[in-house]
Amino acid sequence: MGKPGASTDKVPVMIAVENVGPQVGRKLLLGRVRLAAADAPGSKQLVDFARTTAAPGSVIRTDGARMFRVLAEEGFTHEYISGYSSPQPGHVTLPGPHRVASLLKRWNAGTHHYRVEREHLQYYLDEFAFRFNRRRSRARGMLFYRLLQQSVNTDPYPLTELIGGTATADRADDEHAEPLPSNTFSEF
Repeated sequence: MGKPGASTDKVPVMIAVENVGPQVGRKLLLGRVRLAAADAPGSKQLVDFARTTAAPGSVIRTDGARMFRVLAEEGFTHEYISGYSSPQPGHVTLPGPHRVASLLKRWNAGTHHYRVEREHLQYYLDEFAFRFNRRRSRARGMLFYRLLQQSVNTDPYPLTELIGGTATADRADDEHAEPLPSNTFSEF
């Protein structure tokens, strides 16, 4: 288990959660979620993330970080709750992001056994967001359709790029090698 706080080697994750209804008892109605890995905690990248994930005119609730106050000048309604001066804990003042962070940590522990490398993190965040955003889908066939649609609209990534390696000398030699005989028909 890592050290708590912003000065650790953990990768900060930005979370945007759509609130689709009031919290009644312990029932919290959350809509879609957007996740992204940040370069550093408390960076201006958080403001850019808020700009790109929320529609202008939306209500944005944040902690008391001063950097978000510029959003009010850009057409957003900004409500902030200072986490430091609030007598209530963060999961009470901003329950959506805390719930999503908790689910993300549990998913990481159960699926990946806490083993997510920094260079692959954004792919795992995208997968979690995809699953979370379709958790109540009534048309299960649409889930596969959307996955197929996203795979067609996404540029291909060679395996060496995905695992962070480089092409080996063996692959360069393979380009000049004779093709292997095939049992498929070359002419129809």
